[in-house]
Amino acid sequence: MNSVKPQQELDVLANVIARHPEGVNAQEVLQESGLALQRRSLQRRLAVLVEQGRIRVQGQARAVRYFPVLQGESPSGVDASSAKMETGPYVPTSAEGEAIKAYVRQPRHLRKPVVYRTEFLEQYHPNHTAYLPLKLREQLHALGRSPAEQTPAGTFARDILNRLLIDLSWASSQLEGNTYSRLDTARLIEFGQAAEGKDAFETQMILNHKQAIEFLVHSPEQAVVSQDTIVALHALLSDGLMPDPAMCGRIRSRAVEIGGSVYLPVALPQRLEELFGIVVGMAAEIEDPFEQAFFLMVHLPYLQPFEDVNKRVSRLAANIPFIRHNLCPLSFIDVPQQAYVDAMIGVYELNQVDLLRDVFVWAYERSCQQYVAVQQSLVPPDILRLRYRHVLGEVIAAVVRSGQPINAASVSAMLPASVQPEDRAHFTQLVLKELAGLHAGNAVRFGLRPLELAGWKQGQTQTQSQ
Repeated sequence: MNSVKPQQELDVLANVIARHPEGVNAQEVLQESGLALQRRSLQRRLAVLVEQGRIRVQGQARAVRYFPVLQGESPSGVDASSAKMETGPYVPTSAEGEAIKAYVRQPRHLRKPVVYRTEFLEQYHPNHTAYLPLKLREQLHALGRSPAEQTPAGTFARDILNRLLIDLSWASSQLEGNTYSRLDTARLIEFGQAAEGKDAFETQMILNHKQAIEFLVHSPEQAVVSQDTIVALHALLSDGLMPDPAMCGRIRSRAVEIGGSVYLPVALPQRLEELFGIVVGMAAEIEDPFEQAFFLMVHLPYLQPFEDVNKRVSRLAANIPFIRHNLCPLSFIDVPQQAYVDAMIGVYELNQVDLLRDVFVWAYERSCQQYVAVQQSLVPPDILRLRYRHVLGEVIAAVVRSGQPINAASVSAMLPASVQPEDRAHFTQLVLKELAGLHAGNAVRFGLRPLELAGWKQGQTQTQSQ
């Protein structure tokens, strides 16, 4: 059956499951179907069947079982006439993410209640465990690199602060159900004009984000992963929004529940404070900024250290490593609320991060797209190159023709008096950069003949081999 087409595979899998009203696991489905599918391909096909309403899923992790959908019944087990199909936006989702999505979309009564599992945290070892694979982190680093990467911490965030305040305040608030438009948010932040028809709660949420972002950006010493910083972020983000104002910036002292989820967070205050210290301490040890950001997005909401505003704290805390490393910030612009909610429930109830990782990667790519024009505008024209363009060519030609190596000492010896003392260091770096990238195609810019360049490069090679 290796030649079976994907649609036919779906039909085969659905027919197998239809023969098992008692439910059947994925491996049993595969064996009975006779299909030659890899595990991920099988998961993908089963997720599609769930999305199509042809089967339903129950259980979690290795206990997942698939059931046929009875006539008149939706995949969730309720009357199909009352079920509403979601047509809203989502993010590109991996096979693992699709499986999580299918599980969390079931009604609460079909999902097993779960409590906080310390094993989920204990299984993570900073700088050894990685929720984000190395190749993915490398891609994100290349994507998020800014013109200010060699400048003091927080430089890039300050350079784009006006844009960041609006984008992050609006997008993060929107994920909490805030109905402010981006234009309304801009007017509120820039001119203090509250939008008509909006309640004070929504307005306060936006302004709180503005204060919290400014707190991180304007005070680089505060932009660190520490208990004090996380608590300060909560105090700023929750100001005027907590039922009990005394709980702003305080670890909760009572049990909480999460709407739409069967997850029950830690209730014992002493245990909660202990775990909060461990989570933040582990996060602080993580060296890679992207892994650190994602860890905070996973484990701060999972712990639920505050009575409310936990996810907002995690989203701003995730930006701390980006601010410190002058990387493109994570604004959460255009992130579909449903995708984010599904992903967080997947963390709460399954301790699986795949769907949240899908959201995180898509969100970061989207943020970088939003800021690409801003980044480009921050790269100033190299006035020094324009001022010394003729001298630059003369020095490069002199280095090549005299057979000098590519180092600062040989370049400095060639500098004419026309290069001002205050410009010499920068000018030397310009020459070294051009020499390193010199080839037959661009050497003509400096009046160099191919044979001259070839002889110089041969000399460089011989010197390096000695």
